[in-house]
Amino acid sequence: MRFTDLLRTTVLLSAGAARALAAVTVASGQDAFGNLLVPVAVGWWLVAAVLGGWIGRHSGTTSPIATLLASARTQPTLPELNPGRTLMNRLWPLLMSTLGAGACAFFAPQIPAVAAGFAIIWALAWRRQSHAVTAIEERDGVRFYVEPTSPLRPIRLVRTPGFRSNLYELDGSTRGSHRAQPRS
Repeated sequence: MRFTDLLRTTVLLSAGAARALAAVTVASGQDAFGNLLVPVAVGWWLVAAVLGGWIGRHSGTTSPIATLLASARTQPTLPELNPGRTLMNRLWPLLMSTLGAGACAFFAPQIPAVAAGFAIIWALAWRRQSHAVTAIEERDGVRFYVEPTSPLRPIRLVRTPGFRSNLYELDGSTRGSHRAQPRS
């Protein structure tokens, strides 16, 4: 599975988890705490949205992703591609925390409310990472793939040859090159 696809899927699934947990909170929190839970939860979700937007405001890669990209090993062939297994191996903590927080809604509806806020932060903080990795791939002419590993081991990437973008040459800019300009 391409690393950019994993990043996009992580953002979408985190946003979906936040939405599901918010719905569970609203449904179970109507009777709990004398109608105080839902307004407090909505306030927390707004704070979480601002915090996640602030964390994810930069368009470059985060330090952990930059380190992960730099440590990717190069190989000339594609790794084994199994997107379903890769998603389960990498995103099982999101699944377990969402299911666990959702199950807690029956006896403690404030737990999914708090968990929804953290899912909002996660989704908004990581929303631009796939674009940053795509820009690096186009610039360097490589593709990054997630290497199949155990779910309990850190993620590892494989760098394979790709297609280099010639956008800079097409628009006439000389960014990154020191070509002599013709004199008029």
